Amino acid sequence: MPPSSGRSRGARSGRRFRRRGRRLTTVDETSAGGLVVDPATSTVALIGRLDRRGRLLWSLPKGHIEPGETPEQTAVREVAEETGIDGEVIRPLGTIDYWFVADGTKRIHKTVHHFLLRAYSFELSDEDMEVTEVAWVALDELDDRLAYADERRLVRKARQLLSEHPLSPDPVERDLPEVGRA
Repeated sequence: MPPSSGRSRGARSGRRFRRRGRRLTTVDETSAGGLVVDPATSTVALIGRLDRRGRLLWSLPKGHIEPGETPEQTAVREVAEETGIDGEVIRPLGTIDYWFVADGTKRIHKTVHHFLLRAYSFELSDEDMEVTEVAWVALDELDDRLAYADERRLVRKARQLLSEHPLSPDPVERDLPEVGRA
Protein backbone atom coordinates (compact mmCIF):
# COMPACT_ATOMS: atom_id res chain seq x y z
CA MET A 1 0.00 0.00 0.00
CA PRO A 2 1.58 3.33 -0.97
CA PRO A 3 1.95 5.90 1.77
CA SER A 4 -0.58 8.69 1.68
CA SER A 5 0.45 12.31 1.57
CA GLY A 6 -2.12 13.23 4.18
CA ARG A 7 -5.66 12.80 5.30
CA SER A 8 -8.64 15.03 4.93
CA ARG A 9 -12.04 15.16 6.46
CA GLY A 10 -13.74 14.14 3.24
CA ALA A 11 -14.68 15.70 -0.04
CA ARG A 12 -15.21 19.42 -0.16
CA SER A 13 -18.49 20.39 -1.73
CA GLY A 14 -18.31 22.05 -5.10
CA ARG A 15 -14.66 21.19 -5.64
CA ARG A 16 -13.67 19.52 -8.87
CA PHE A 17 -10.71 17.24 -8.95
CA ARG A 18 -8.71 17.72 -12.11
CA ARG A 19 -5.08 17.24 -12.95
CA ARG A 20 -3.65 19.04 -15.99
CA GLY A 21 -7.10 19.54 -17.50
CA ARG A 22 -8.17 15.90 -17.02
CA ARG A 23 -10.75 14.66 -14.58
CA LEU A 24 -9.27 12.21 -12.08
CA THR A 25 -10.86 8.78 -11.83
CA THR A 26 -12.29 8.21 -8.34
CA VAL A 27 -11.62 4.79 -6.82
CA ASP A 28 -12.98 3.39 -3.54
CA GLU A 29 -10.63 1.15 -1.55
CA THR A 30 -11.23 -0.68 1.72
CA SER A 31 -8.52 -1.78 4.13
CA ALA A 32 -8.24 -3.08 7.68
CA GLY A 33 -5.60 -3.01 10.35
CA GLY A 34 -5.13 -2.39 13.96
CA LEU A 35 -3.57 -1.45 17.21
CA VAL A 36 -1.75 -4.58 18.38
CA VAL A 37 -0.95 -4.43 22.10
CA ASP A 38 1.51 -6.39 24.23
CA PRO A 39 -0.46 -6.38 27.51
CA ALA A 40 2.58 -7.33 29.60
CA THR A 41 4.48 -4.16 28.61
CA SER A 42 1.64 -1.84 27.49
CA THR A 43 3.40 -1.33 24.18
CA VAL A 44 2.04 -1.20 20.64
CA ALA A 45 3.66 -2.33 17.37
CA LEU A 46 3.92 0.53 14.86
CA ILE A 47 5.20 0.67 11.30
CA GLY A 48 7.26 3.44 9.75
CA ARG A 49 7.12 4.34 6.05
CA LEU A 50 9.00 6.98 4.12
CA ASP A 51 6.87 9.66 2.50
CA ARG A 52 7.71 11.36 -0.80
CA ARG A 53 9.98 13.82 1.00
CA GLY A 54 11.94 11.03 2.70
CA ARG A 55 10.41 11.60 6.15
CA LEU A 56 9.69 8.55 8.31
CA LEU A 57 5.97 8.55 9.20
CA TRP A 58 4.76 6.20 11.93
CA SER A 59 1.31 4.62 11.65
CA LEU A 60 -0.78 1.60 12.55
CA PRO A 61 -0.34 -1.47 10.33
CA LYS A 62 -3.08 -1.88 7.72
CA GLY A 63 -3.72 -3.13 4.20
CA HIS A 64 -6.22 -4.11 1.54
CA ILE A 65 -8.97 -6.61 2.27
CA GLU A 66 -8.44 -9.63 0.01
CA PRO A 67 -11.41 -11.40 -1.66
CA GLY A 68 -13.15 -13.70 0.82
CA GLU A 69 -11.57 -12.05 3.89
CA THR A 70 -13.43 -10.31 6.67
CA PRO A 71 -12.02 -7.02 7.96
CA GLU A 72 -10.99 -8.84 11.16
CA GLN A 73 -9.06 -11.49 9.20
CA THR A 74 -7.37 -8.76 7.17
CA ALA A 75 -6.34 -6.90 10.34
CA VAL A 76 -4.69 -10.04 11.76
CA ARG A 77 -2.97 -10.83 8.44
CA GLU A 78 -1.74 -7.27 7.81
CA VAL A 79 -0.41 -6.88 11.37
CA ALA A 80 1.54 -10.15 10.90
CA GLU A 81 2.81 -9.20 7.42
CA GLU A 82 3.87 -5.67 8.32
CA THR A 83 5.20 -6.19 11.87
CA GLY A 84 5.89 -9.93 12.25
CA ILE A 85 3.49 -10.02 15.23
CA ASP A 86 0.75 -12.63 15.54
CA GLY A 87 -2.36 -11.28 17.21
CA GLU A 88 -6.03 -11.80 17.89
CA VAL A 89 -8.81 -9.25 17.40
CA ILE A 90 -10.32 -8.21 20.72
CA ARG A 91 -12.80 -5.64 19.43
CA PRO A 92 -13.38 -2.97 16.75
CA LEU A 93 -11.88 0.48 17.41
CA GLY A 94 -13.42 2.47 14.60
CA THR A 95 -13.28 3.38 10.93
CA ILE A 96 -11.22 6.10 9.27
CA ASP A 97 -11.73 7.39 5.77
CA TYR A 98 -9.57 9.75 3.75
CA TRP A 99 -8.74 10.84 0.22
CA PHE A 100 -5.46 10.94 -1.70
CA VAL A 101 -4.21 11.07 -5.27
CA ALA A 102 -2.20 8.14 -6.67
CA ASP A 103 -0.03 8.20 -9.79
CA GLY A 104 -1.49 11.60 -10.70
CA THR A 105 -4.41 9.80 -12.36
CA LYS A 106 -6.60 8.40 -9.57
CA ARG A 107 -8.33 10.04 -6.66
CA ILE A 108 -8.60 7.34 -3.98
CA HIS A 109 -11.27 7.29 -1.28
CA LYS A 110 -9.86 4.90 1.31
CA THR A 111 -11.87 3.41 4.18
CA VAL A 112 -9.86 1.64 6.90
CA HIS A 113 -11.46 -0.54 9.60
CA HIS A 114 -9.29 -0.58 12.75
CA PHE A 115 -9.33 -3.19 15.51
CA LEU A 116 -7.75 -3.64 18.91
CA LEU A 117 -5.57 -6.77 18.85
CA ARG A 118 -3.73 -8.70 21.56
CA ALA A 119 -0.20 -9.72 20.57
CA TYR A 120 0.72 -13.42 20.88
CA SER A 121 4.22 -13.16 19.46
CA PHE A 122 6.64 -10.36 20.15
CA GLU A 123 9.60 -10.44 17.77
CA LEU A 124 9.33 -7.62 15.26
CA SER A 125 10.12 -8.08 11.59
CA ASP A 126 10.45 -5.41 8.90
CA GLU A 127 10.62 -7.87 5.99
CA ASP A 128 7.57 -6.32 4.29
CA MET A 129 8.89 -4.24 1.37
CA GLU A 130 6.36 -1.47 2.04
CA VAL A 131 7.59 -0.99 5.63
CA THR A 132 10.80 0.88 6.43
CA GLU A 133 10.86 0.28 10.20
CA VAL A 134 8.84 -1.39 12.94
CA ALA A 135 8.95 -0.64 16.65
CA TRP A 136 7.29 -1.37 19.96
CA VAL A 137 6.14 1.99 21.37
CA ALA A 138 4.63 2.69 24.79
CA LEU A 139 0.89 3.37 24.64
CA ASP A 140 1.37 6.72 26.36
CA GLU A 141 3.94 7.83 23.72
CA LEU A 142 1.72 7.25 20.67
CA ASP A 143 0.35 10.80 20.54
CA ASP A 144 3.89 12.03 19.90
CA ARG A 145 4.84 9.26 17.46
CA LEU A 146 1.82 8.68 15.20
CA ALA A 147 1.79 10.84 12.07
CA TYR A 148 -1.98 11.02 11.59
CA ALA A 149 -4.52 12.72 13.87
CA ASP A 150 -7.28 10.22 13.08
CA GLU A 151 -5.07 7.33 14.27
CA ARG A 152 -4.20 9.28 17.44
CA ARG A 153 -7.96 9.60 18.05
CA LEU A 154 -8.38 5.81 17.77
CA VAL A 155 -5.48 5.31 20.19
CA ARG A 156 -7.16 7.59 22.74
CA LYS A 157 -10.29 5.44 22.43
CA ALA A 158 -8.21 2.28 22.90
CA ARG A 159 -6.48 3.74 25.99
CA GLN A 160 -9.89 4.53 27.49
CA LEU A 161 -11.12 0.98 26.79
CA LEU A 162 -7.94 -0.53 28.23
CA SER A 163 -8.15 1.63 31.36
CA GLU A 164 -11.71 0.39 31.95
CA HIS A 165 -10.97 -3.24 30.97
CA PRO A 166 -7.23 -3.99 31.16
CA LEU A 167 -5.92 -6.91 29.12
CA SER A 168 -4.42 -9.57 31.35
CA PRO A 169 -0.80 -10.47 30.50
CA ASP A 170 -1.90 -14.09 29.98
CA PRO A 171 -4.40 -14.96 27.23
CA VAL A 172 -7.97 -15.48 28.42
CA GLU A 173 -11.22 -16.31 26.66
CA ARG A 174 -12.18 -12.59 26.30
CA ASP A 175 -10.76 -9.57 28.06
CA LEU A 176 -13.07 -6.84 26.78
CA PRO A 177 -16.78 -7.10 26.26
CA GLU A 178 -17.88 -7.45 22.66
CA VAL A 179 -19.50 -4.46 21.02
CA GLY A 180 -23.14 -4.23 22.04
CA ARG A 181 -22.65 -6.37 25.16
CA ALA A 182 -22.07 -5.08 28.67
